[in-house]
Amino acid sequence: MIHAAGLVTDVNEQLVGVFQNPALLLGIPLALAGAVFMSLGAQYQHRGVEKVEQLTGVEGTTGLSGAQLKGLLRRPSWIVGTLMLAFAIICQLSALAIAPLIVVQPLGAVALVVTTLLNARITGHAPTRQSLVAIGFCIGGIFLFVFLAALHATERPIDDIDLFVILTVLLVVIIALGASWLLLRRRMRALFYVTAAGILYGFVATLAKAAIKRIQDGQFDWLTLVCVIALLAAAAAGAYFVQTAYSSGPPDLAIAGLTVIDPIVAVLIGALVLGEASAAPLWVVVLFVVAGAMAVWGVISLAKFHPQILSESQELGLKRGSDGPSTGSGTQA
Repeated sequence: MIHAAGLVTDVNEQLVGVFQNPALLLGIPLALAGAVFMSLGAQYQHRGVEKVEQLTGVEGTTGLSGAQLKGLLRRPSWIVGTLMLAFAIICQLSALAIAPLIVVQPLGAVALVVTTLLNARITGHAPTRQSLVAIGFCIGGIFLFVFLAALHATERPIDDIDLFVILTVLLVVIIALGASWLLLRRRMRALFYVTAAGILYGFVATLAKAAIKRIQDGQFDWLTLVCVIALLAAAAAGAYFVQTAYSSGPPDLAIAGLTVIDPIVAVLIGALVLGEASAAPLWVVVLFVVAGAMAVWGVISLAKFHPQILSESQELGLKRGSDGPSTGSGTQA
């Protein structure tokens, strides 16, 4: 009984310590603002990519060409979306500078809700029951993951060995993704590009946190500079995959992948490389796996049951905003 009471007291002290942190209270609205800018930016960039595809007459599902990438720079909608994503990055970096990674990063899941509602309003594709369930699993899994991480995560200084490991793994990941894209890109669809971008952005967030922390501690050395260069390279590769994902599927599918895979990768790096989950008991580790599986299942289900994807493939009759009542027959015209 005494042990149980002591355990409850320890957990309460951790909770109080987290929620009484002034930096955390400021980091949360910054992260939420970044999520809103991300959702708006995704919608505008998706519109720009679609317009460029219409003008060139070539779909970018196997990768945007050089001409299409240049065309994006002339599309006002894409430029506005890019500016909004820049604001999202500024908010995200500001939040990372003053709040823990495991708290800030998953709050981007709010972008999934905003983007889904925006896309439904713009395209007239009302969310189906299956897609809403998928979104619920995405967000529920992420917040369960973060809740457990906030209770049991421990932090220690990031040394040179940790950075070497992270940079080495990132190099292997970039080579693997690049080889997969070159060899199999004609078979790739939105889910691959979303997954690749989410993995890379998970490394971007981790490297950003490491670089910010080292700079704050007065450790701006050559390894920190390499960290910043690797961050920019991963961000550029991730951005290309995101743009291709926009041409392969709806924007809220891309946001779903980014807001689920990105924080999972970042938290896994923190747990396996930085030892942030070393104090977590076995049952918490099991729940980590369950929460992560919930979120991943949600992304896969959204890719399968998204109303826009189903409508475009004519697998389901849907009521569009500009159409009359659907017959539900799904018969091809």
